[in-house]
Amino acid sequence: MPLTDQERIVNEKKTPHLLQLWRSLTPLQTIVSFMNTGAHPDDETSAMLAAMAFRDGIDISYACSTRGEGGQNDIGTETGQALGVLRTAEMERACDILNLRMYWHSQTPDDSIFDFGFSKSGIETLGKWDKKRTLKRFVEIIRTERPDIICPTFLDIPGQHGHHRAMTEAAHLVMDLAADPNYDECDLEPWQVKKMYLPAWSGAGQAYDDDLPPPPATLTISGDGIEAGSGWSYHRIGQQSRAFHRTQAMGRWVPSGEEHHFPLHLADSRLDGPDVVLESGLAKTLADVNVPEISTILKKAQAQMDAARASFPDNVKILKHANSALESVREAIKFCPENAKADVLHKLVRKETQLSNLIRVAARVEVIGRTDLDVLRPGEATPLTIEIRKGRSDQVVVSPELPDDWSYIDGQISIDDRADVSDPYPSIYLPDTPTVPCLNVEVTVYGVTSCSRVQLEVQPNVIPLKSAIMTPVTQIINVNANRRQIDVAVDGVMNDAERTNLIVPDGWVANATNMGFEVTAPDNVDVGLYELSLTVSDVPAQSVTEINYPHVAPRALAQPAKVKVLVIDTKLSNSRIGYVGGGNDRVDYWLAQMGLNVTPLADTDLQSDQTLATYDSIVIGIFAMKFRDGLLEQMPRLHKWCENGGNLVTLYHRPWDNWNPDAVPPKYLKIGQPSLRWRVTDENAEVEILQPEHSIFNLPNIISSNDWEGWHKERGLYFAMDWDASYTPLLSMHDPDEQALLGSMLTAKINKGRHTHTSLILHHQMEKLTPGAFNIMANLIYNDG
Repeated sequence: MPLTDQERIVNEKKTPHLLQLWRSLTPLQTIVSFMNTGAHPDDETSAMLAAMAFRDGIDISYACSTRGEGGQNDIGTETGQALGVLRTAEMERACDILNLRMYWHSQTPDDSIFDFGFSKSGIETLGKWDKKRTLKRFVEIIRTERPDIICPTFLDIPGQHGHHRAMTEAAHLVMDLAADPNYDECDLEPWQVKKMYLPAWSGAGQAYDDDLPPPPATLTISGDGIEAGSGWSYHRIGQQSRAFHRTQAMGRWVPSGEEHHFPLHLADSRLDGPDVVLESGLAKTLADVNVPEISTILKKAQAQMDAARASFPDNVKILKHANSALESVREAIKFCPENAKADVLHKLVRKETQLSNLIRVAARVEVIGRTDLDVLRPGEATPLTIEIRKGRSDQVVVSPELPDDWSYIDGQISIDDRADVSDPYPSIYLPDTPTVPCLNVEVTVYGVTSCSRVQLEVQPNVIPLKSAIMTPVTQIINVNANRRQIDVAVDGVMNDAERTNLIVPDGWVANATNMGFEVTAPDNVDVGLYELSLTVSDVPAQSVTEINYPHVAPRALAQPAKVKVLVIDTKLSNSRIGYVGGGNDRVDYWLAQMGLNVTPLADTDLQSDQTLATYDSIVIGIFAMKFRDGLLEQMPRLHKWCENGGNLVTLYHRPWDNWNPDAVPPKYLKIGQPSLRWRVTDENAEVEILQPEHSIFNLPNIISSNDWEGWHKERGLYFAMDWDASYTPLLSMHDPDEQALLGSMLTAKINKGRHTHTSLILHHQMEKLTPGAFNIMANLIYNDG
């Protein structure tokens, strides 16, 4: 939906005119460009980039391999590709704060370059990503952006995330590949990156544990100072950007005086002379460019840009100097000799864009465009409202810039019947040059016309014509429960005239209901995985997942409209189960689907000994200690309930999730960090059951080797590293060439009851319909007391 008036007012307060003006002026002081490289959204070195951009004027960009699909989600239950869509949207908002030009290696939801989960090896990572494909895309990015300098965020050393290591290895290789005219995987014009730096700081911390010390610093980027236009430190600006990575719980307050510097190590240089500062060996400004045919023009352009910066905050003077600089830059573009175009032309074009944006801001021109609908199908239309304030300009001409299959007539945007659906995984995001659909703005001031692009207030999403919203898309049927029916809700079909049909396996029956379909499996249904497919008017349909959070622009992910149903043979107990969730998993949903008697516990339930006494088992979901307000304070009550015969199960938590090892579990239990040392990333790692006679492996289901097959992403993470002698380790597992870890599942008798803590990612395996996860979970919640 369009923004409300209140939302517009709040957004406007974030970007006062003087701040816009200052940040439009800072890029004019240099032509140096710097590309940060990483593996995930949030790997960018935000504070350093903020200082480079808003203090030094450097043109910054970020090349990221994956969309973070395998990461964690602190704000919802999206996983996999849906999480990738959400984290892409978050990254774009983070880029808006820094004016950071964004390039992705991963270009589609089914790309081989995918966040497959934690890895400890760069070699393994590049093998899964397809090294040839990864390098090809990296070369395309380098040859498109043409940065002078590249700098990975992490080092390629043991103890570091394998995805990070892979990107750092690739950065070394791309120095030559991008410049090689004989590299035949990319037909863009070659580009030689001039320098590559590595971080001269350790990447160790809560998650990683670099085995080797960082390389020596050869220069240091200062993190001191405050931005003149805002009064904020560059570290705080960096955190303003990072705060949009909410799925990763990013964003922290940086107290005054705690800012730090960024030491860098020159790892590769194709320049002569000493490397004293970042710009050493490079043309710092247009005046330093050595092209005799246009050197006079370039010096004039730089002098006018310097004068514009010196005129802050006088809009009138800034406009005059910016106009003059723009005319000179255009003249330089026109007369740039052929032998210099490869090195210079892209920098001149960037200056033309930066000056055009500056002129629009300095002239106080305001252009806002909004559509009435933000979700459309091919063949539909929506009004487009455009607000214009001329400011100090002589003339403002605004026209929509639209995709090929869109049109604009008489204030309406129409989507052609053959129009492509919106891309939830855009390959490039340029904050100051938005892609279509957007508004093209021509501003004429003092006889000079400049052109710039402005984003629409909310970018509309085009979804497939034959599409629907199906829920839920993954379900289970347990042959040991009475239920053989599942309900599939279908919504969002284009109109009532469309006929929907659900194609089911032989012997299954699908009956239409007001909400969708009631599906019945045969009484003697075999265990296994089944697919149910939706058609709309006899055409295979797409299922649309809407990704909509207040801090990001809305997105839609369209995938084949199918429901996966796993039929399991999991024996159940008659236990009454309470579930304490933190909003980050759906374990209670899956327990109910299995046929168990489960109740989500309210805060008032946790505060009542009488209510707790009615439950045999209580499960505390992932991260719940952090996200469930008041839960920590109720743990003594839960301990007492456990002592009186209750079966308490805690699912994996991170050390920083309010997990006090002395207060959260009934007995001391400490979670290991850095987490790289306390996890098993190989989803096929051999699992040794240390206590095969224990009831957890025998009641009500016998846990066998079959239950460890078909796991997805990894075995588990945030294993316990230390615990009270009351706890018994139940499992042993390890990654290749590593020591066995015993902290993935621990259990202890607590007087008459039992506490079991597991770091296995059972919630994720259930979402991926891994059969063994349901058997293991059923046994964990079985109270054998």
